[in-house]
Amino acid sequence: MSRSASAPTRGDYPHFCALATRWMDNDVYGHVNNVLYYSFFDTVIAEYLVREGGFAFETAEVIGLAVESGCRYRRPLAFPQRLEAGLRVAHLGNSSVRYEIGIFSEDDREASADGYFVHVFVNRATGRPAPIPASIRSALERLTTT
Repeated sequence: MSRSASAPTRGDYPHFCALATRWMDNDVYGHVNNVLYYSFFDTVIAEYLVREGGFAFETAEVIGLAVESGCRYRRPLAFPQRLEAGLRVAHLGNSSVRYEIGIFSEDDREASADGYFVHVFVNRATGRPAPIPASIRSALERLTTT
């Protein structure tokens, strides 16, 4: 668990998504396994893009591909805790976006884990970088912190 830098707080994120832990999420050490945090990151991002950006992942001509991610674990979480994922945008480029995510236990002010996730938007057919679609860009601008 990391203690190097201050943990982000709820006030650092403009959007939240509720998440539930499951019995199977606990590993042999009795806490949520590290690989699941990346699933939490993916879930809050996809939820936001679909709800706020109108992203139709099944049919969209331009899609976001994950190219980089990282996570800092601060405090263990375990089933049956209820969680919330906070989301913000740290960088918004022409065809890429860097999200920052905080994972919070339901009543905690400070994140139990935090990290980042980078999408590059590409044309689904060619795989070549493409501008972020206008409806998604507009939604992402609302989360920009810089």
